[in-house]
Amino acid sequence: MRRFTALAALAIAATFQVIGSAAAQQAYPMRTVRFIVPFGAASATDFTARLFADRLAARWGKPVIVENRPGGDGLVAIGAFVGANDDHTLLFGPAGTFTVHPYEHDTLPYDAQRDLVPIVGVAINVLALSAPTSLNIETLHGLVSLAQAQPGKLNAAAASGVSDFLIFGFIKNMGLEIAKVPYRDIMQAPNDLSEGRIQLLSSSLAAVRPLMQAGRIKVLAVTSRQRAAIAPDVPTVVEAGYPALTLESVGGLFGPRGMPDDLRKSIAADFRAIAAAEPVIAARLGDTGQILSIRGPDEFAANIQEQRNRLAAIAKVLGLKEAQ
Repeated sequence: MRRFTALAALAIAATFQVIGSAAAQQAYPMRTVRFIVPFGAASATDFTARLFADRLAARWGKPVIVENRPGGDGLVAIGAFVGANDDHTLLFGPAGTFTVHPYEHDTLPYDAQRDLVPIVGVAINVLALSAPTSLNIETLHGLVSLAQAQPGKLNAAAASGVSDFLIFGFIKNMGLEIAKVPYRDIMQAPNDLSEGRIQLLSSSLAAVRPLMQAGRIKVLAVTSRQRAAIAPDVPTVVEAGYPALTLESVGGLFGPRGMPDDLRKSIAADFRAIAAAEPVIAARLGDTGQILSIRGPDEFAANIQEQRNRLAAIAKVLGLKEAQ
């Protein structure tokens, strides 16, 4: 009888524990949620964050605000996020914001694998490789052939981060002599490309889309695994014959260290439900050069690790060492 009573007590306790856990999960959020974005208000990442923030606020019954913290190579936003150490203050941005940091800085004020916990992957920011139409180059292979025929005559530029790593790692690995043109403001590069001051640009597709539509530049390929909706005629780098250039810049939501798995999965499920209920979201992201791709915590974490491995291989080619 005593054993039965003890087992019953344990069962009741376990039941209340499950109920308590579910109640805690349902209680989230208990107050205003902040999405810290490492870019300005006109960026594609900001657009995506606000698109979901409005719908999450309606779903959760609590305000969800977007806070732009550009600057410092993403360190300003990451610092604000890590410093808050609060599960109601989340980081919304591409993994490339921080996966390149170990190769760009001698020391870092945070530990990405400890302090940035993946919650949900939301979208792929399509990266493009472009040339001026004045070159009369129609394909990526054509540009490579031109660079081989005219060593030292071509210039290239790239947005900082994964775009820069990708293209200049490729250039070095191919043995091409293409000069790197640095930009303090990469948004000036598309216009320079269209006027022939540089001959190759690695950037987001969104950044070059207006000039592509105006016929002033030629987008040779995109680095994503699938073509972009706003440029359906542009091949992927695999289709162009250069699979080594494949890299998907996956962006999404990150939480602080120690954030419970159940809570992360619950938030990811909310993102998935919102995307499924409103097909227009995929179209609106497509208009900004993104591909909607909702990924749960585990898949998102795997994508980030894949990107880390990819960048580590490129760093070896470039002779860069990871910060300790």
